Amino acid sequence: MHFDQYALLRATSRTFALSIEQLPQPIRDAICIAYLMMRVSDFLEDNEYMPPERKVRLLRLWEQIVAGKAAPEQLVAELSDRAPEDADAEAARQAPALIAALRRLPPALQNHIALHVRDTARGMARWVLRGPDVPEEHDLDDYMHEVAGRVGYLVTEVFAWYSGFVRARKDVLMPLAREFGLALQTVNVIRGLRKDYERGWIYVPESFCAAVNLHRTDLFDPAYQRQALEVLDKLADKAERHLQGALAYVKQLPRWLHALRLACIWPLLFAVRTLAISRRNVNVLMGEVKMTREEVTAIVRHSTLLGWSNHWLDYYYRRLRTPPPVEAPLVVASKSPT
Repeated sequence: MHFDQYALLRATSRTFALSIEQLPQPIRDAICIAYLMMRVSDFLEDNEYMPPERKVRLLRLWEQIVAGKAAPEQLVAELSDRAPEDADAEAARQAPALIAALRRLPPALQNHIALHVRDTARGMARWVLRGPDVPEEHDLDDYMHEVAGRVGYLVTEVFAWYSGFVRARKDVLMPLAREFGLALQTVNVIRGLRKDYERGWIYVPESFCAAVNLHRTDLFDPAYQRQALEVLDKLADKAERHLQGALAYVKQLPRWLHALRLACIWPLLFAVRTLAISRRNVNVLMGEVKMTREEVTAIVRHSTLLGWSNHWLDYYYRRLRTPPPVEAPLVVASKSPT
């Protein structure tokens, strides 16, 4: 059966597909394959039907497959007990095709991708074993680095392989690449607060809640809405700090690498706008908050025309981070946890 990696990419993420599909070859194929391999890891880590022990075993198997020490068909066999539920599950079942596509890339690109996918799978397995225990902000950073910060490293390695200019600045870009990953993942944490809570995970440092006299388990109780919004503020401020690092990363890329800049500008600005509409928004605690399609289209159009300019990028960043007016929620009389 024909394997269409870009159709699978669009099924897993329309927004990241926008960025990846406009990259020049051969790094377009490299980033596409790398992204899908990371989605395999994501599926194994956060699906809702596997017990932790099975997740850890399959993440370790996936690490061995990427290293060339196990056959990808083993993972397919391990997943044969259920039909694919979504695109991420389908990506995992396409492991043989993904590994075959990886092996067709230039050897240096293969090595960069394999290294970071393996490291991410190993880090995810460590966190599955640890469980939803996030006492301090540095614990959250550790988790987010494993699932997203390493992705920033991977992308930078691929860009450096493609461009001597990027290669010469890799020492500056790599720390910013980690910040980029943490920025996007912090916004994802905010967007997914409710969904993660419903599957038993709360990616909020206990110290954030303790600072406002709130038990983490009460974060989604309407009786503690005022304190919960203060915790949300702390997460939003954290995301903003990381987004500043992501902005600095993009501004290091020269204007003549416009396609590479756009591949970074779009997820950056989508995150900036998502954060803006999430601030002080009680709906974040009740469900998922998203940008409109019109906002996505406008960001893509404007940045395609003007994203070569760092001055314009600074201006547009400030404009997007301005929160829209939101209707004040009905606030339940707040009380202190016992």
